[in-house]
Amino acid sequence: MRRIALVTLVVDDYDEAIRFYTEALGFRLVEDTPRPDGSRWVVVAAGDQGAGVLLARAKGDGQRARVGDQTGGRVGFFLHTDDFARGHARMLAAGVTFLEEPRHEPYGSVAVFQDLYGNRWDLLQPAG
Repeated sequence: MRRIALVTLVVDDYDEAIRFYTEALGFRLVEDTPRPDGSRWVVVAAGDQGAGVLLARAKGDGQRARVGDQTGGRVGFFLHTDDFARGHARMLAAGVTFLEEPRHEPYGSVAVFQDLYGNRWDLLQPAG
C-alpha cells in the first residue's frame, strides 16, 4: 500500500502555528520533537486518516518569502468535514478568516479560508 503520509507547510514560528492548527482548526498535535540542529519535528493532523501536516520553520530569505503563499495564491489544502455548518461556525468563533460565504456546489458544501499566514484552504463537506 502506498499513501501520502505528510505534507510540509513552511511557517514563521512553531508555537504560533501549533496554536492555530490545534486551537482554531481543531487539529491534534501528533509530534513535537526537538532536533539536534535546533529545529523541531512538528506534525499536526486533522484526524486519524489522511496525511499529517509537517510544520517546518522557515530558514533563510527564500523560505521566509514563501510563508503564506506556498501555492501561488491558489487553494492548496483541503479540510474535509462531515458537518459543514458546525465546522464553519466553530472556525468562525475561533477567529478563522473565511474569504467567501459558504456555497453549495455539485461536489459539496465549501468555503475558502486562510490560515494564520494566508495560505488558502477549502473547508469542504463532500456531497453524498
